[in-house]
Amino acid sequence: MLDDALKRISLRALLKACAICLCLFASSHIAAAQSIETLTPDQLQIQRQQERLGASSDEDRRDALMRLWSMHLPDASRVALKGLSDPSPKVRAVAAKAVLALPATESVEAIKPLLSDRDEFVRREAVYALGLTRSRTATEAVIQRLLSDKEDGVRGAAAVALGQIADEKSVVPLSTVLTGQAQRKGKPERNEFVLRASATSLGQIKSSAGVPALIAALTNEKFSDDIRREAAAALGLIGDRSAIDALNRAVNSADPYLSRIAYESLKRISR
Repeated sequence: MLDDALKRISLRALLKACAICLCLFASSHIAAAQSIETLTPDQLQIQRQQERLGASSDEDRRDALMRLWSMHLPDASRVALKGLSDPSPKVRAVAAKAVLALPATESVEAIKPLLSDRDEFVRREAVYALGLTRSRTATEAVIQRLLSDKEDGVRGAAAVALGQIADEKSVVPLSTVLTGQAQRKGKPERNEFVLRASATSLGQIKSSAGVPALIAALTNEKFSDDIRREAAAALGLIGDRSAIDALNRAVNSADPYLSRIAYESLKRISR
């Protein structure tokens, strides 16, 4: 009889323990459901893309970062930080822009390590992303890419980015590139996109310190018409009267597009 009583007690204890476990299980699921219900649509989207960042497919991770980028939200960018160290170059490249909704100084510090990436595409996209921050905390790092990167595409991206940042510290490096004083392996810059972008950026920065280099580019008949046109347009944006003589000569150029741009720049200066 004692054994039977003990068995009944043990059975009751077991049933009670099972009931408690079921209650706890149900409660946790209800809490999880309630938690999901309280998330905003943006939070749910971020959560879904965060899970996809753990996928085995490069394309899935890349797509997740692109969706996070398109949200333009700091919380989405914070989740995207994981992509900066992804093993796939194409994923790291997208991550560079996916973190741009963070405060500028924070995104700059997060992106900077990618400037030393072995992959040219990653470095190029990282430089473009730094330009989009418009933060002067990125200036020195971007200048270094302009002057030292071995790939034309990265140097071109750096020239563009410096114009977006518009820090006067960039005027001298951009000028030395445009005039051929900045040399790599003993040779001046020869890539047309880099030269053209350097002229454009000097115009965006609007510092009179860039005028001598732009006049030199405008009057250099060895340069392509495109480079000279950009130099003429940049001089008009800066509005320094010391460019008037060079622009007057360019008005008589055989290139009708250069002639027109020079004329418009002269009108800007004379206002």
